[in-house]
Amino acid sequence: MSDVPAEKAPSITKDEPSRAYRTYVLVILTLVYTFNFIDRQIIGILTPAIKADLGLADWQLGILQGIAFALLYTVLGIPVARLADRINRVSIVSVALAMWSGFTVISGFTSNFAQLALARVGVGIGEAGGSPPSHSLISDYYPKEKRAGALAFYAMGIPIGIAFAYLGAGWLAETFGWRIAFIAVGAPGIALAILLKLTVRERPRGGLDGNTQDTFNTANEKKLGWWALTKSETIKTWQAARHLLSIPSYRGVAIAATGISFTSYAMGGWIVAFYKRSHPDFDILAIYFWLGVIAGTAYVAGTFLGGWLVDKLSLKDKRMYGFVPAIALLVNTPCFLMVIWTGNPVISLIFQVPVNMATGFYLGPSFALAQTLAPVSVRALSTAVLFFIINLIALGLGPTTAGFISSALTDAYGEALALRLALTAVSAAGLYGAWMFYQTGKRVPADWAKATGEKL
Repeated sequence: MSDVPAEKAPSITKDEPSRAYRTYVLVILTLVYTFNFIDRQIIGILTPAIKADLGLADWQLGILQGIAFALLYTVLGIPVARLADRINRVSIVSVALAMWSGFTVISGFTSNFAQLALARVGVGIGEAGGSPPSHSLISDYYPKEKRAGALAFYAMGIPIGIAFAYLGAGWLAETFGWRIAFIAVGAPGIALAILLKLTVRERPRGGLDGNTQDTFNTANEKKLGWWALTKSETIKTWQAARHLLSIPSYRGVAIAATGISFTSYAMGGWIVAFYKRSHPDFDILAIYFWLGVIAGTAYVAGTFLGGWLVDKLSLKDKRMYGFVPAIALLVNTPCFLMVIWTGNPVISLIFQVPVNMATGFYLGPSFALAQTLAPVSVRALSTAVLFFIINLIALGLGPTTAGFISSALTDAYGEALALRLALTAVSAAGLYGAWMFYQTGKRVPADWAKATGEKL
């Protein structure tokens, strides 16, 4: 490995961004992440309509929500991230956004399980180029002491996207059908991709950390043939990933976030079907409305507060990067079970408020740790490795596992109770995530000092 800095993309500017422009970049990248989750979440919202139209079983719906999307999304995230650690990150995000939005539109023209599964694979391929380069870019616009807050703001794209998906896609599906819903939410992303490319500037890597050393890249790669370059890149990617996973706090955050994400992705994928089966007399448009409002308020508030609290409390105690999410997630599990098992749909929706708020607390601190603990030259890869672990297991297997359990229990218990039991089973992963965040918090100070050189 060479310490020679890699050649930078020609569009990089060395000018310090103004506060207003830095905020603009954060807002537009958050908007991109919002579209990411609208296009990701919509399949779960449209599940009842798709099931009725195409005659699919729960295990097939679980595959569409889980592994069909997650497999290539997670696998391709790592090579795309390595590319983002070398070339213009804005271009990568722009192309990725246009691609996943296009495949969302295509989903509206499918007529069977296989076609819809392939379209979901395409959405996953596109979304692989979203967050890793965005995280890396934000980390070069915001210094490490403000990074948890900035990345928590970015992470608000998750609840905002989910809220818009419920409020918009739910209404579109009930009014015009599930196919129009796919087309209507996918098309605006293509326009946003053009705006992003034209207005957002690339930044020098690591400049705000006073460290531009390129640990895992080399300057003479243009001299290598394609096979030698591929081999060299594979080796460096493996070395970088192994280095990241050797950091106890990084490894702990990956495991902890995977635990809570397993539960939350399963819940998000099946929640509309749950209400239709367990509370069939409750107006479906009211369900869409309240789930959207709760995601757009409680989830947003939890995501913001998690990053804000950690930025404040960690000035004195870096353990707060783990302790704050752990406390929040301890509240999550009993409230989640109340959502599932209460016989009153209004009470169920009320308990969605603390569930959504508590779920948001871990996002900003987790993303900030993944960026700060990583060498500057592999920050996009750091997010990709984190997402590889989280999404292959949580996003890929959470909704899929719930779907298979529900299908297996349907004959014995009926569709409504079978889905309740399936969602209860996956809730154990969230409680394990809380425990792992607590254990990780105890390791953060030593790892932070080693990564940043700060004396704590």
